[in-house]
Amino acid sequence: MPSPAAEIPAAASEIAATHYAAKLGFETDCSDVHAAFAAGKVDFVLLDVRSPALFARSHLPGATNLPHGKMTAHRMSQWAGDTLFVVYCAGPHCNGADKAAFRLAKLGLKAKLMIGGMTGWADEGFAFESVAIAAE
Repeated sequence: MPSPAAEIPAAASEIAATHYAAKLGFETDCSDVHAAFAAGKVDFVLLDVRSPALFARSHLPGATNLPHGKMTAHRMSQWAGDTLFVVYCAGPHCNGADKAAFRLAKLGLKAKLMIGGMTGWADEGFAFESVAIAAE
């Protein structure tokens, strides 16, 4: 009797390679994003798709705040059509990044979801930034 992990046989290696290549075409992770910024090889636009208030409180260094509901053809036209957008939200419990990636794809733009979002970034021990709000 096989273990629960082996009960369903693993896919053939060529099928598995195709599956994982496709999966990596849809997502990246916190470590890869951090490494790109650390190496100065940022060939994507990092979008924080949470609310401006949450962005001000804490966000990833180098991120631009653009809630998914504000992603219109006009707004996105400020970037070249072949720009890669990496989107993130609060974390695994939030689907804002999925909604953003969907919206970008519907606009004909390239997008990858940064798996883990803010939670994943914190789990990796990476630093956050915040926006200073002027006192009235």
